[in-house]
Amino acid sequence: MSEYELIALALEAKRNAYSPYSGFQVGAALLCADGRVFTGCNVENSSYSLTTCAERVALFSAVAQGARKFSAIAVVTDSEQPVFPCGACRQALAEFSPNMKVIAVGPKGVQTVVLEQLLPYPFARAHVVGSCEHGI
Repeated sequence: MSEYELIALALEAKRNAYSPYSGFQVGAALLCADGRVFTGCNVENSSYSLTTCAERVALFSAVAQGARKFSAIAVVTDSEQPVFPCGACRQALAEFSPNMKVIAVGPKGVQTVVLEQLLPYPFARAHVVGSCEHGI
């Protein structure tokens, strides 16, 4: 799948965003290593801490369908500059594919980086497993 096709799917997902409080709509399209694509949009809530980002909606949908390896994610917003995933989304995505491509899209351009550039030192499985093995 081309980056343009992935971006088009993220743009389509953005149209479904539920953002009555911020008005900031986000769409994401997550490309699995096996070629499947899962989309998500941000879903706000009047209890702000319950709001969920588009990237995690797409990720959790993919994981619920058995996907575990990802190649790329496109994130589309109407922000002047491309917007990359927030810290929580970076950590959630890094759990599965720290080397995935992140394509951030805004009206004035596209920027692409590798996830580990955005989150060079994620909290990882090795940290948890190592603690459990030592009884901590």
